[in-house]
Amino acid sequence: MARAGSDWRKSRFGHFIGGDWVAAGSGRTYPDHSPWSGEVLAEVAAGDAEDAQAAIAAAHAAFPGWSALPPGRRQHVFLRAADILDGRRREILDALAAETGCGRYFGEVQVDFALKLLRQAAQLAYQPTGSLLPSDVEGMQAMAVRRPVGVVGAIAPWNASLTLSGRAVVGPLALGNTVVVKPSEEAPYTGGALWAEVLHEAGLPAGALNVVTHAPGEAGGVADAMLTSPMVKRVNFTGSTPTGRRLAEKAGRHLKRVVLQLSGQNPLIVTRDADLAYAVNAATYGAFIHQGQVCMCARRIYVERPLAAEFAERFAAKVAALPTGDPHDPATVVGPVINEWALALLDRRVKEAVELGSRVLAGGVPQPPCYPATVLTDVPDEAEIAQGETFGPVVVLEAVDSADEAVTRANASDLGLAASVITGDPRHGLRLAARLDVGIVHVNDQPVNDEPQMPFGGVKDSGWGRFGLGFAAEEFSELQWVTVRDQDRAFPF
Repeated sequence: MARAGSDWRKSRFGHFIGGDWVAAGSGRTYPDHSPWSGEVLAEVAAGDAEDAQAAIAAAHAAFPGWSALPPGRRQHVFLRAADILDGRRREILDALAAETGCGRYFGEVQVDFALKLLRQAAQLAYQPTGSLLPSDVEGMQAMAVRRPVGVVGAIAPWNASLTLSGRAVVGPLALGNTVVVKPSEEAPYTGGALWAEVLHEAGLPAGALNVVTHAPGEAGGVADAMLTSPMVKRVNFTGSTPTGRRLAEKAGRHLKRVVLQLSGQNPLIVTRDADLAYAVNAATYGAFIHQGQVCMCARRIYVERPLAAEFAERFAAKVAALPTGDPHDPATVVGPVINEWALALLDRRVKEAVELGSRVLAGGVPQPPCYPATVLTDVPDEAEIAQGETFGPVVVLEAVDSADEAVTRANASDLGLAASVITGDPRHGLRLAARLDVGIVHVNDQPVNDEPQMPFGGVKDSGWGRFGLGFAAEEFSELQWVTVRDQDRAFPF
């Protein structure tokens, strides 16, 4: 089966295993649909456990060679990959819009992140790999040495396909590991085949990165192969909490370490002394970028009562005016949701909330394939939309008597990914941040932020471990204690 390439639309593309584009072992394919137009963009290999096992074997075979390359050779691959990716920017933006409904602004965010990721990863090859340790044993020198683990399995989502697949792949590779990535069936090109193209052209050795795609509803076989194979030493996953819990349970049976970045029900707190105009703008961006289909998006907005009424009026007016439609149009803010199932879920949850007494301040009526930016208020706690992550352009607005009440309500959630505080007193914001049970807090900003070097991850049911190149070694390398004696030791027997 042919490579995807710049002419991936209207093509057939397969897995990328051992440096070659190959068909699924079964010969099956599935159609990759555009969420905006519904057209079939490409026919994609529909893989299974056997395909995944072949990819794992290829990664295992490539590990000794890739991990032993001199640092300058590894660095060159990532710097070259960044140049290739940058040169294909316009084409990649079009692919993100076509495959995932990603608008121009968020597409640019993804490309810029990927470029920073590659260029920062290039310096990991020259980072210290260990340290000398003091020992009380005379004549002994002790060291703690970090070593790559081997094969890393990566399971990436569709919603920020370029960014999140890149994050799942590049850090482990930069540390000398090899990788098998399973992109989402909704983003097999921008979340998988594209990365294989770029890194292979940049000089990554055959087998160091392998991509296995699968049809909708058939992820289980590929994921199980990663979790059960003794050749796979780590698995990283970005996706929903229910799926992450199932993966963690299976990984535990094999004593396999996993890094999990899961769901968020992220609060944005506006204190009574906040700049109202700034708070409205920040909340609009934080709730509706990429039509709310980002794990960090604000899902709950708590506003102290002295500002609540005016905030609600201004916020609802701004949200109602957000341009909705074709993601290829640079003016579009709210594009299509990823598929019909997602649209139906949003509609059902909003209708249920309204039936339970919620009021709709903006939006609330589907515009297939889009769901308009929607603001709900007076949402009862028993409403489904108030309990977990609703992945789409819907936010819940609530007035509170104090910032303390906002923190209490925010911490009541089982999820703890990100949060933000908009306040006129940054020191007060930092005090509130210290009390929020989340992995990420942004004071005087909205919650959708990421940089490749930052410790990205959540607490509670939002995940385990941290992504981020500055912290990747903790997740994707083994720490080995090594000693050497410079003189013979006397033994008592």
